[in-house]
Amino acid sequence: MASKKEDVIRNYKKISDELGIDYNKIIRPYQTHTDNIKCVNNDVDSINIFQKEYLEVDGLLTNKKDVILSLGYADCIPLFFYDPVKKVIGNIHSGWKGTLQKIGQKAVYKMIDVYGCNPDDIICCIGPSIRKCHFEVDKDVHTLFYNEFLYTNKIEDIIQDASNGKYYIDTVLINKIILEEAGLKKENIIDSGICTACNYDIMHSYRVKGNMAGRNTAIICLKN
Repeated sequence: MASKKEDVIRNYKKISDELGIDYNKIIRPYQTHTDNIKCVNNDVDSINIFQKEYLEVDGLLTNKKDVILSLGYADCIPLFFYDPVKKVIGNIHSGWKGTLQKIGQKAVYKMIDVYGCNPDDIICCIGPSIRKCHFEVDKDVHTLFYNEFLYTNKIEDIIQDASNGKYYIDTVLINKIILEEAGLKKENIIDSGICTACNYDIMHSYRVKGNMAGRNTAIICLKN
């Protein structure tokens, strides 16, 4: 029986063949809902999937051409960054824990600090993820979000009472708010508007399928 890593490698080979990309340039960290972001500053010669140096990493940045940054998602928010001036890209996994830790905002600051990016130039695309319509939480998670984002003065838009002792949280809106705080222009934050839970028949959703859910793969790279 194939291991999880062997399954992932086989699927990446299929993706690479379909897209015409170099399989050996793929980097895939072992994600654990942290706010850890790693810069890939060296050329990649062989596939790096679940390697120790990428343990507990939920965001990748690089300015290296043909290096393929890949992460897995199953309701969490994919944030894809691109600076067309400095030629820097990022792939960030922002689940609800990552959103609480403002991993998307931290990615922008890291792009500024490490690569000299100007936030005015940075474009962020928000990929398919669970939306407010399906992200229902209990009081404990509600309290975390309420306390963290009350300062935005948009808490009534962020949190909606579900009238059953539970609450709906708009983590996509939070990311838009904190990205603008980091200096991104509103028009440079592009939202796919796709809910993974609403579309569980064509993409993976942990909220709908639980442990039976697979992972949506998101990749980004700079081409020569």
